[in-house]
Amino acid sequence: MSSGGWCGRGDRPRVFVKCPPVICYDSPPAAKVSCIHYDDLRLKALMGKRIQELTVPKKSAATWEMKEGDLCRITVTEGSQVGDVNFWNLKNKQERFYSGKTRQLHATHLTVYDRLWSNLPYLRPMATIVADSLKNYGIDEDGASVHDVIGTRCDDYTYKLITGKERSGSCHTYLTEAVKKHGLTEQDVHDVWNIFMCTGFTKDTHQYFTKASPARKGDYIEFIADMDLLVAMSTCPQGKYLAMLVRKPKA
Repeated sequence: MSSGGWCGRGDRPRVFVKCPPVICYDSPPAAKVSCIHYDDLRLKALMGKRIQELTVPKKSAATWEMKEGDLCRITVTEGSQVGDVNFWNLKNKQERFYSGKTRQLHATHLTVYDRLWSNLPYLRPMATIVADSLKNYGIDEDGASVHDVIGTRCDDYTYKLITGKERSGSCHTYLTEAVKKHGLTEQDVHDVWNIFMCTGFTKDTHQYFTKASPARKGDYIEFIADMDLLVAMSTCPQGKYLAMLVRKPKA
């Protein structure tokens, strides 16, 4: 007796025509940046003034503001850790990071000279990545890479859906609490940029998976703000610490 359900019973075998894949957004001009220009911006920022530093322990989140041209470096300061990052236009918080369009314009995993794009109808670069200590990780034997814009963020709703149990404590929770002081609510927390996270899709079932991050103490990623930003970052409940440093470019 079949273990399957009723749907699909009696379907006739079907042969599908094989078609070659076509890249939907093959390096559109708007997604490209002048490497020399952003290298110069990074140099000016590194020579500039430190304006803010903070440490974000696991099971917490923090927010900070950036002006256009400021550089932010996020560093693993203890053990291995990953972070979930949200962006908003500081002057208009209805404009916020759009992970799906960023993924389409660049790739599932981001690295140097990739950009982080805002939602419709704005669709503008919010920040550009200028340094990544893990840029040579590439795509491993499992098809995984780092800094993804695939996943969302862990949340207590999905935990209850899967386990049937109540829980309070997730990256969604931490981000929600952190943005309240900026007049934002849970509905303003959106899909994230998963920095240092190592993820991919299984080759047989195409299911989303995670694996241990290759990030270690001292690893970092840097981005330059392409507009005035409000940034929020949560740290994974299972990791250690991340540190954030913002620099203002030298005049």
